[in-house]
Amino acid sequence: MKKSLVLSTLLAVIAGLVCCGPAENESAELAAAALKERILRVESGLLPAVVAKGEPAEGYSIAERMEHYNVPGVSVAVINNGEIEWAKGYGVIEVGSDQAVDSETLFQAASISKPVAAMAALRLVEEGVLNLDEEVNLKLASWKIPENEFTANTKVTLRHLLSHTGGLTVNGFPGYAASAEVPTLVQILDGVEPANTDPIRVDTEPGTIWRYSGGGITVAQQLMIDVSGKPFPALMKETVLEPVGMSRSTYEQPLPEALAGNAARAHGGDGSMIEGRWHTYPEMAAAGLWTTPSDLARFAIELMKSYAGESNKVLSQEMAAEMLTEQMDGYGLGISVGGQGEWTQFSHGGSNEGYRCYFGAYTSKGMGAAVMTNGNSGSDLASEILRSIAREYGWPDFKPREIEPADVDPAVMELYAGRYQISSDYVLTVEVDNGVLFVISPDNQRSATLPETGIKFVMIESAIPIEFTLDEEGNVTGAVISFGRTKYEAAKIE
Repeated sequence: MKKSLVLSTLLAVIAGLVCCGPAENESAELAAAALKERILRVESGLLPAVVAKGEPAEGYSIAERMEHYNVPGVSVAVINNGEIEWAKGYGVIEVGSDQAVDSETLFQAASISKPVAAMAALRLVEEGVLNLDEEVNLKLASWKIPENEFTANTKVTLRHLLSHTGGLTVNGFPGYAASAEVPTLVQILDGVEPANTDPIRVDTEPGTIWRYSGGGITVAQQLMIDVSGKPFPALMKETVLEPVGMSRSTYEQPLPEALAGNAARAHGGDGSMIEGRWHTYPEMAAAGLWTTPSDLARFAIELMKSYAGESNKVLSQEMAAEMLTEQMDGYGLGISVGGQGEWTQFSHGGSNEGYRCYFGAYTSKGMGAAVMTNGNSGSDLASEILRSIAREYGWPDFKPREIEPADVDPAVMELYAGRYQISSDYVLTVEVDNGVLFVISPDNQRSATLPETGIKFVMIESAIPIEFTLDEEGNVTGAVISFGRTKYEAAKIE
């Protein structure tokens, strides 16, 4: 061996010892141990949405709450310092199965499909293919929004579609069971068989109100297909998924069998699997993304970096800022926005048949998380996990709401017991057990409440309020239940 080669080899060995010596190894081991302890605190610190003021909040484990909510599987990814700090799966992909959920398990993202699709639409705007403030009917080819009195003065634009201000109908989509015929996108837009939703139409002047509309996002899907000339899954893969590194994600509907092996099956509120494993969603932009929490975290990190001017894999800094600018009622372009200053955040939830999920991140703090579940009762579970993450990482949001419980006479509380009809196929049951008022959903999800006033109660696990209405004689006639911005009036029928 030549002397120069011996010397260079020796120097390389010495350099390796210097770079990766005992001190560095010890530091890495300490960091790994600290992270393990942090994860354990998250896993054992789940809190409900509402707690009684002055009373200590009891923390639950993820396993305990999965059992409580009849959710077989959960997957979590946490962002810290601008990168995925950890990702982990819990439970199984299917009730009764021994196949564990891991960080690579696919879930339906449901409405979290919308912000990812919105990023693609905004990319097309940057390329000059679309214009945010141009009438979409000028570019729609396969189908057009029918004109009526509401569009006479103001035309529907892409900005309207992405911000839910277009006055378009159809809130969401139930999907199609494995045995059902799946309609074309145009059939869905017109509400003709075999579509199972109403026609998507404008029934309010565009730009005047905020109203969540999966229908509007479906119009945006058709628009992107028409201007690109590509199938929507291929367009999304090329425009967003591949550039961002979302390698475990697809908009293909139905899910190809090649990807089904490690896909979480959908489960109802009672924990039983949905027939046919899951529903199909041809409304891909609104509800069709299959993904993982880690891939959603990659999407969030890219949006953070674009907003900071540190990356332009899909969007420029200016367009990322446009996406995260509130248009109306706390919603940007395809995504919810909120908070202020350094704690400004973006987020979105999702609810498909048998799946509930959530992701959110802070624009300038390098922090965020994604939680995905395969159960209809998974929303409250995901929120409890997020509250635990928020407490561990020092976020100002996602804290339990404290309520000073009102003193309600048990005899008065008994008057509220009965059945309350919200719609023809949705009836809530109210029961009183040992001095606690419970609200029971049609699929038998049982929610304990705390009394805020003599007539208003708040569900402990979801913070959803239910306020009872009385006539002049004091008879209970109904109740008002508030889900976010929407209030539902229910008549007492028994």
